[in-house]
Amino acid sequence: MSRLLRELRGLPRNLWAASATSFLMDIASEMVVHLIPLFLANVVGVGTAVIGVIEGVAESAASVLKVFSGGISDRLGRRKGLAVGGYALSAAAKPLLLGGSWGAVAGARWVDRVGKGIRTAPRDALIADAVAGERRGLAFGLHRAADTAGALVGVLGALLAVALTQGGASELAAATFRTVVLVSVVPAVLAVLVLALGAREVRPKVREARPPVRFRSLGRPFLVFLGIVALFELGNSADAFLVLRAQTLGASVAGILGMLAGFNVVYALVSTPAGSLSDRVGRRGVIVGGWLLYGGIYVGLGLAGQAWNMWVLYLAYGAYYGLAYGTGKALVADLVPPELRGTAYGSYSLVVGALDLPASVVAGVLWQGFGPRAPFFFGASLALLAAGALALWRPRAR
Repeated sequence: MSRLLRELRGLPRNLWAASATSFLMDIASEMVVHLIPLFLANVVGVGTAVIGVIEGVAESAASVLKVFSGGISDRLGRRKGLAVGGYALSAAAKPLLLGGSWGAVAGARWVDRVGKGIRTAPRDALIADAVAGERRGLAFGLHRAADTAGALVGVLGALLAVALTQGGASELAAATFRTVVLVSVVPAVLAVLVLALGAREVRPKVREARPPVRFRSLGRPFLVFLGIVALFELGNSADAFLVLRAQTLGASVAGILGMLAGFNVVYALVSTPAGSLSDRVGRRGVIVGGWLLYGGIYVGLGLAGQAWNMWVLYLAYGAYYGLAYGTGKALVADLVPPELRGTAYGSYSLVVGALDLPASVVAGVLWQGFGPRAPFFFGASLALLAAGALALWRPRAR
């Protein structure tokens, strides 16, 4: 622990500003996002296939923008303005959830994800530009920890609202949802202000012969990694299905939010040490471990028979995220030249987000056609295949 604290000293201002912004925005997002599938299912009355389409389109539509915003930030040599603008758009989307219909909810989700699409690649490049390679895993791990700590606060806020307005009811009430949405606007606005006032523009160090900002310029190692990630993501459906799975096993709305709180505690605790570990032992091994854990969790989700099983699985799910998510972003920066990091992060996010649509639609159809176990067994199979591929891959040093 003392070693980790020493490593945290001297991390740059931009990392702390980006981390604080993510903390605040995740408070706003996580207060609402896990209640959306329950609102759609319990209040509006739509099926899992429609929920899968809404969630999938939300992520996929944003993914295209991540490539463009990342590429634009590379061409301009500037990251901050795009990141701030994306956060501002997501903050503006929150009140749209008050519309009440599934169309209004879908529109709000899509606007929010467009904001995420604009901000994500420039923000990640802003972090990578400010941190030396030997501390990159630690930096992204810390950022994920801050992001997840915000998610924990958001989930606990939603849990408090549910407890005060509807107690232990098994289905979500419309009035509860509206209350949570209104409260979420405050941290969303604060997130925009923190990044706008706290971050500084850092121009990436470039080579004398700057390569063109093209997809093929990213290099074979990055493209191979992207292909392996695509295999994994095809089975990684929206987390909305975990929420619905918990409800089918008898969990109340308050119980589901409690599970999500536990998930975020583990995620936040694991992210920074996992990132630091990847700096010392290599990124691939940490990611492979995370993906193997994911496969086991999804098998467990398929086999689960009681609500308490979901508590265990959600805690393990937090460990998977802590191991794999920030480490994957650090590996992206390792594989490409500094002047192409915006494009690389945009391409990485494109693959992750674009495949969320087919993954979520397939999961919804499998659920309705073969029962709630089927999508989780499918996801586990692809995760184990991807972990094997990543373990066998031997990238050349850049």
